[in-house]
Amino acid sequence: MKFTLPWLREHLETEAGLEEIVDRLTMLGLEVEAVETRGADLSPFKVALVTEVRRHPDAERLSLCRVDTGGELAEVVCGAPNVHAGMKAVFAPVGVVIPASGEALRRARIRGVDSNGMLCSASELLLGEDRDGIIELPVDAPVGRPASEVIRLEGPVIEVAITANRGDCFGVLGIARELAAAGLGRLKHRDFRPVPGEFEAGLAITLDFPPGAEAACPLFVGRVFRGLRNGPSPAWLQARLTAIGLRPISTLVDITNLVTFDLGRPLHVFDAGRVRGDLSLRFARPGEALAALDGKTYRLDPDMTVIADASGAISLGGIMGGESTGCTAETTEVVLEVALFDPLRTASTGRRLGIESDARTRFERGVDPGMVLPGMEYATRLIQGLCGGSAGRPIVAGSVPPARPPFRFRMQQLERLSGIALHGAVIEQHMRSLGFGAEWVEDGVLQLWPPSWRHDVTMEADVVEELVRLHGYDRVPPMPVRRTEAIGHPALSPEQRQRASVRRALAARGLAEAVTWSFVEPELARRFGGQGIRLRNPINAELSVLRPSLLPHLLSAAARNQSRGQANAGLFEVGPRFFGAEPGEQEVVAAGIRVGQNHGRHWAEPPRPVDVFDARADALALLASCKLNADAVRVIADGPGHYHPGRRGRLMLGPQTILAEFGELHPAIARDLDITGRAVGFEVFLDRLPRPKAKPGRSRTPLKASPFPPVDRDFALVVAAEVAAESLLSAIRGADKSLIREVTLFDVYEGQGVGDGMKSLAVAVRLQAQDHTLTEAEIEAAAKRIVAAAAKATGATLRS
Repeated sequence: MKFTLPWLREHLETEAGLEEIVDRLTMLGLEVEAVETRGADLSPFKVALVTEVRRHPDAERLSLCRVDTGGELAEVVCGAPNVHAGMKAVFAPVGVVIPASGEALRRARIRGVDSNGMLCSASELLLGEDRDGIIELPVDAPVGRPASEVIRLEGPVIEVAITANRGDCFGVLGIARELAAAGLGRLKHRDFRPVPGEFEAGLAITLDFPPGAEAACPLFVGRVFRGLRNGPSPAWLQARLTAIGLRPISTLVDITNLVTFDLGRPLHVFDAGRVRGDLSLRFARPGEALAALDGKTYRLDPDMTVIADASGAISLGGIMGGESTGCTAETTEVVLEVALFDPLRTASTGRRLGIESDARTRFERGVDPGMVLPGMEYATRLIQGLCGGSAGRPIVAGSVPPARPPFRFRMQQLERLSGIALHGAVIEQHMRSLGFGAEWVEDGVLQLWPPSWRHDVTMEADVVEELVRLHGYDRVPPMPVRRTEAIGHPALSPEQRQRASVRRALAARGLAEAVTWSFVEPELARRFGGQGIRLRNPINAELSVLRPSLLPHLLSAAARNQSRGQANAGLFEVGPRFFGAEPGEQEVVAAGIRVGQNHGRHWAEPPRPVDVFDARADALALLASCKLNADAVRVIADGPGHYHPGRRGRLMLGPQTILAEFGELHPAIARDLDITGRAVGFEVFLDRLPRPKAKPGRSRTPLKASPFPPVDRDFALVVAAEVAAESLLSAIRGADKSLIREVTLFDVYEGQGVGDGMKSLAVAVRLQAQDHTLTEAEIEAAAKRIVAAAAKATGATLRS
């Protein structure tokens, strides 16, 4: 939202300067993103009188101009079609930096003729978009004086970031209302008195919606004007619109843009001479299309609100007008439209058609229903004042929606939620300054009636936010975050602590956190095991289904990094994946990928491509950060189809629970995603982990390092080739839990001496007692138990 300081002062009587206004806006929650001081670069440019214009001898479209710059004459070659003798223009002498190009102007020879300077257009001075003609200054402009003294630029320009809930601040009036409530001045009031109609227009307007859909457009007010003059708007209006980045078009259109930004009240004007019959508000018909003012034709859906005449749709309600009834320089009769449109329907329509407009921005955030008729009267005065003509009587279809009911605010909520306490009279004063009706109904209980422009304040927490804003965020006392509230709940839930631990663990392993969309394209969802859960109102066709996995967007991000020269990437994300369309059919997942090589060039170790074991190590480290005992986790060689068939695995808890999946990305998917080199990934399903305890229980005494020496024994066990090594290791760990400390696989052999279809797994086992040195008999007994357990679980035999 952009506006200028002079514009703001038309609504706010204040002695505050620019810096104080900017600071106060930010403290009110309306963050000021930029302040542009316009015109500071025009002082080197001079007011010049064009004394003579003659044709260039070698170029038909160029002119030779003699220019008086204040006692000095200069010869200038000019290509502007509007240059003529006797006009006053903006002259740039040699050496001046042209704002549009950022380059210093040099003396030039153009088609054999020297040009000693330049006559400037609005685009060259960044004052507008007109680049064909030069700026023509008023006849009384003093020759030789700086152009900045003559060109009165509207400024400075303030740009404010408005959050989606503050639709009331998408107009200068709303900004001024906030500052006045904060004590920075007194709010002025526009003249909203009714303008008497001079004739009956003979135009009917109807709201033609099916029962139950009246909210699509509950109120539409039209007014017919006759005998208008529609040409370029006056200089002050053009300057104001240009300052905030709008292109002046014509007086009628510029008036609607002015009111949109001034009051936050979008308007539209139809050329009445091009309207066919009466107007109706209805839903679009099947197959109906609209040629809009942006030069595009849109196919409309049956749930989109349109304004129509006998020829069909002529405007898309709340978004954009149609080309067939647009105003031109010849327009002398118009229909002014001021209406209310449903925010959700407007947002949905705009997204589906891909239309961004100032009207849509305001309607989808909610406009003030109480400003429909006042906005009509204010626009009427502007039209008659700038275009002349006569106004008909307003044509009203529908009615203003009923005011929202009041609600109660308990004073103690302020201190409970914000940590500050205000006197009841101060609370009442603050709320009244914001436009709320207020009445004490009980001791410490205030009944509030929200104003029509504040649809976002509906409960006590909203009121607390308003009071803190006006009191000042900088005046809220700092307080430590308590571990527990009065009712005993921890400040952070076990799940929140777990998520934080997961993020720290993955970041410690060198992965960078990413935040990606929860939507993917349908084909990508299918390849990652998705059911195609479609969104009703997708952002675009490529993000139209809920993601079944976090990996697609992480891999796409890695591919973009590779295309920009970052060959090796490591990313992770913690977020939901979706496996159904109903509430609760989702789970929180921690996913990560590695692409390329495990590290860059290094003197101590050569780089190698990432592999499936890197992904497994990441997943196991994540589980360890969640305090899960590694001995309880079993690895199986299986996994979903988006991984390489022979390089994938699952981490299991018990026979059924899949804690994680990992593997090397399938080569076909890697190729389709334009990934160079090898890519591996993992997904840990956090909601399936054993739930962390909300309160710490009795701490278990950790196993102390034994002072007695360990004993290492190696076993070469022959098993069938299809037996997973993890099954053998798991069986050995359970053979004697009191003595076995570590079990490690250190060799695999297949070939001569072990038989066809068999393999030899070499396992190192460390034995150690806590309270004594192991005897040879104990070691031999443990070895027998190990061999017996391996034989029972996997059919293993000692290799001879």
